[in-house]
Amino acid sequence: MSVRIGPLSAAILCFCAIMAASTAWAQTGPAVLSPLQVIVKWSPLLLRGFAFNILISLLAMLLGTIAGLGLGLGLLSEFRPLAAVSWLLTQFFRNAPWLVLLFFVMFLVPFQVTLFKTTIPLPDWIKATVGFALPVMANVAEVVRGAVRSIPSTQWEAAESLSFTRRQTMWLIMLPQCIKRMLPPWMNVYALVAMSTVLASIVGVSEMLTLTAQVHAAEGGRPELFAPLYGFALLCFFLYCYPINLWTARLERRFRIR
Repeated sequence: MSVRIGPLSAAILCFCAIMAASTAWAQTGPAVLSPLQVIVKWSPLLLRGFAFNILISLLAMLLGTIAGLGLGLGLLSEFRPLAAVSWLLTQFFRNAPWLVLLFFVMFLVPFQVTLFKTTIPLPDWIKATVGFALPVMANVAEVVRGAVRSIPSTQWEAAESLSFTRRQTMWLIMLPQCIKRMLPPWMNVYALVAMSTVLASIVGVSEMLTLTAQVHAAEGGRPELFAPLYGFALLCFFLYCYPINLWTARLERRFRIR
């Protein structure tokens, strides 16, 4: 279930951030930059870090969606061993903590691989993307399973009466109808991934939160900069994820199944 934040709450959040910055500036001397000036000074670097967060979330969502579609179809398979393995993978990655999965991928996947005498480096951000794609895969698989199961069984019977194979029925009849059912929960999963990319800072990926800490250190670690700098990061994620939340709610109302 999506969490909706009203415009009033958003306005209060922005007001609190501005008041915090103003209070901090009032407590500093004229020889140092104000919190607002520090944010303006470093905003190009911080916004590049935020764009990196978005890139990781998009790639993780792409990989997770492709793998999750296959895993979801495995859940629906009539071949019991395949369905059982798919169910175990789905439950494991869906219920495992994202940070633990991220650590596993970061430390178990090698820093480089060699293919045909060619060494291919695997930077930390790629491994972090794979780490985020694993829970996405499990959640998308469950979304696919739930969407297909919500289609009335009479459509399976009608397709069978028309001599459609199970594969033809799935790809030509069921999945096209499931798109509008899957889209709102899929967008909810993406919003969660986008917000969770800050966890990559713990494993050394230079995304927005990591750069925010570096900027704070570069400015002498002034205590009055802590809230404005991290408030700026909070505001960037809010402005990115909140429209997704609104769009998801709109699609849920539009595609509501009666």
